Order: sequence, then structure tokens, then C-alpha cells
Amino acid sequence: MGPTRKPNVCIRLSLRALGFFARDAGVGQRMNLGILRALVCQESTKFKNVWTTHSKSPIAYERGRIYFDNYRCCISSVASEPRKLYEMPKCSKSEKIEDALLWECPVGDVFTSPSDYESSLIALTANNWLLRISATTGKILEKIYLASYCKFRYLSWDTPQEVIAVKSAQNKGSAVARQAGVQQPVLLYLAVFQVLPFSLVGILEINKRFMQQKLDLGCACRWGGTTGTVGEAPFGIPCNIKITDSPPLLFEVSSLENAFQIGGHPWHYIITPNKKKQKGVFHICALKDNSLAKNGIQEMECCSLESDWIYFHPDASGRIIHVGPNQVKVLKLSEIENNSSQHQISEDFVIWANRENTNENLLTVTASGRVVKKSFNLLDDDPEQETFKIVDYEDELDLLSVVAVTQIDAEGKAHLDFHCNEYGTLLKSIPLVESWDVTYSHEVYFDRDLVLHIEQKPNRVFSCYVYQMNTVCSYARRSTPLLPESWMNRWQPGQPVPHLTMDGFQISPALSLLISLLSSYISDRRQRSVSTRTCF
Repeated sequence: MGPTRKPNVCIRLSLRALGFFARDAGVGQRMNLGILRALVCQESTKFKNVWTTHSKSPIAYERGRIYFDNYRCCISSVASEPRKLYEMPKCSKSEKIEDALLWECPVGDVFTSPSDYESSLIALTANNWLLRISATTGKILEKIYLASYCKFRYLSWDTPQEVIAVKSAQNKGSAVARQAGVQQPVLLYLAVFQVLPFSLVGILEINKRFMQQKLDLGCACRWGGTTGTVGEAPFGIPCNIKITDSPPLLFEVSSLENAFQIGGHPWHYIITPNKKKQKGVFHICALKDNSLAKNGIQEMECCSLESDWIYFHPDASGRIIHVGPNQVKVLKLSEIENNSSQHQISEDFVIWANRENTNENLLTVTASGRVVKKSFNLLDDDPEQETFKIVDYEDELDLLSVVAVTQIDAEGKAHLDFHCNEYGTLLKSIPLVESWDVTYSHEVYFDRDLVLHIEQKPNRVFSCYVYQMNTVCSYARRSTPLLPESWMNRWQPGQPVPHLTMDGFQISPALSLLISLLSSYISDRRQRSVSTRTCF
């Protein structure tokens, strides 16, 4: 277990107020996030349910914004109470937004239009329009008509914040054609764009032919006997990339249910052998030669209705997270001593659910009056035991967030726990006030000082619960000044300033004097106010 010493928020705030690290790129931001992490995890901090709403359409969350009614209505969750940012005009079913991505302007890039510096929502509509919408006002900044020869449905980042991929629905052909055994030549289409300014890379037809023709958005084009403008209705964007031959094989592996993940340092991949009886068994192998890592077969010994899951840690540490109903294993990948070409899997730390002994004794009485004791074991994901449902990582605060649920009587109760990402130590536990039905679909987001729970109930009823951090400034609760009076009284004008040691660092005399003066100012302010809310 790692060190438990808590960072001194008072000293961090004092140094920040004095302008330290102001010229060091990124250090100020890391200092602020370190302060926020300490405040989030301190004992006096509470997370309060400030807003609850329900909707008949799916609810989405992205970086401080909550979207309703197929992204038509946007609510900001940054304020003390969620407020509406914008609501776009009502539209027909064919014009509704089906998928969207949030794009944020990169630092240092220069653009021609002032609107290009705003955060944008890149949205795909049901009638094949690709829109760029202001994330602040909801105004449509740019629109491109994709095509009429297929139905585009999915958006994803190919390169985060730089290149997007728009995928069509799979072309299955008509029922008559399928009954006649006629195979469709085209399986699906894939459109690729550079973002801001929008520029077309191409539309790829997944087929057995190949050709490529250069196309530019907004330029006139003649295609298939028709002339039009690329990216405008009704012409759209012709399919300018087609495959004729099979591309060279780069990598091949067989896995159950096509489950395949890649990550780690150096590159490794995780698969489940392609046999049904191997479900729940994970193999971790080197990408370069397919060799199995030492201790690379991971199988969680549990008996549960829901299977465990495994993935590479999103903190880019190369570690692996393996989640079961009653434990979260964080595994590390390291070189074998005296053999740098081989790697091994070992436990970094384990987070256990808070459970009692699962062995139950059932007493029965026979007709003759004899007492018979039978022993049985509960399932590892029995609803009456604390069970892990969601595990996520908050990258800015470097915390693992774990949702644990326990069925109490007729309803389930959940709490969100924050664990140290380095050592697994439990730092904070937040109870969720709403009941948790394990048969419903749930999403939980932890974003800095915000916790958001989205629940999908039967009959397409969606609920959203917003929690925000509520803390009392520690200065108002201190019974002693920031610096001991005995130290402050040692200095008199005209005398050398004594040294001060804080958090293991030797503070210079000049800085010690500044901190002492600031401490006096804070102590004076503390006497004038009972409590205050800390803001950044």
C-alpha cells in the first residue's frame, strides 16, 4: 500500500496566489488539478444531488454538457445548477441527429473564421447531412451533404480531434434478393474527413474493386453521367475509393466473439480463445510474435451470471484492468529479469468489494425432529452482496472511480468510490440517493467536481441525476492558524527571517515571510466569515 500522507492544500493555494509556476507550461494547471483532487477526496467534502430530470429520448453527456432530444437541447452542468445553453428548432424525424462528436479547438492553430475557435458538435443527421454546430449557441456553422446512395449512421474519431470516420449501415439487400441468393457487391461505405476546416479524404467502398479519384468539397464534379457540387444536395459526395484486390495481411488472430484489444508497452493484445468453453479466459500475448506472456492466461475464479471483463488501462501506463463481480485487479506488464525479450503479468493491486462470508448455512428440521444443516454458496454477483458494476478512470484527477451496488430489501443502493490510481487506496465514497435497479441500463460519469448518473428504464424512459461537489473551506474550520504563532512571533522587523519546512521542502526566508503574511491575512479573513465555497 502506498503513502497515505495528504497534500497540503493551504500551501498549494498560497504558492499559487504568490504567482509560483506561472511561467512554466502546464505546471499551473497540474497544480490546480492537484488542489481540486485534494478537495474532492477530503472528508468534509460532500456531493449533493442538485438536479434530476427525465426524458423520453436518450440522454448523452460530453465534457460538461448534457444533451437531450437527440442533441437538440443542450444543458450546461458547469454552473452551480444546470442551465440551458441552447435549444435548436424542432425538426422532422428525417432531420434528427443520430450521432455526434464534440470537437474542441486545438491550442496554437490559426483559423480564418472566428467561429472556428469555438467548441463544435459534429453531428450526423438521419437524412445524411454532416453538420458542424456551435457547442455554445447551437448555430449551424457548416453543413455537408454526404450521399443518397447509402444510409450513413455512425460517427467515430479515427485520430482524436483531427480525423473523423463516418460509417454507413451494412447493406443487406432486399428480402427478395436474399431469398434468391443474390449477394450485394457493396457491404458498406466509409467516409473520412479532416476536421476544421472540413476537407474530404475520401469515401471508401468495401468491395473487391479499387480505384481512386481526387475530390474536393465545394468543387464541381461529373460522376456517373451527373454533374453537381461535391458536398451539396442532392449530388453529395461520390464514392471515389474502391478496392479491387485483397490488401496484404498485416495481422491475424482467432478470438471468441471477435473480441480483440491492443495496448501495453511494448505492444500486446488480449483475446479469448475461439471456443465457447473458453469464455471468461483471457490470453495476453505479444504483438510482435504472438508469444504468450508469462502468467498471461487470466481467469477470474468466480461464479456469476454476468461475465467479468478486461481492458488496457486508459492512463497509458501499459497496465491492465480486470473487473469481476467482487474484485478489481490492476495488472502490470513488465520484462522478465535477465530476458528483456519476454514479459510477464503480475498484480499491481486489487480492490475488493465489502462483503461478509458468502457461505450460508440452511437449517431444516425433519419429520422426526432431527436438525439438518446444509451449506451452500451464493453467486458472486448475488444482488444482496456488494457487486462492482462500473469501473472508470478520471484522467485529470488521476483517480479510479468504481460503482458498487447492493440490493437492500426491494431496492438497490449504489455508491461511487474514488481510489488512488497508483496504489488502489480508497480515498472517498459517495452514496447515490436514487435507487439502483440492476436490470436497467446505467451510465455513471465522474468529471472533475461533477458526478452524473444516466439511467434507462423500461418503455424508453431516461433519467438523469446530477451531483456537484459541495465543500466548506478548511480555513473557516481551522482552530489554529495556517502557521504556528510560535514561529510567526520569532520574527521581528530588522531580524533575519527563520527558515520554514513544509511538506518536506525547505522554504527560503523570503518565501517564509510572504507565507506568514498571507497566513495572517487568511486568519483575519477567517474571523470575519463563517464559511465560504471554494471556487477555481
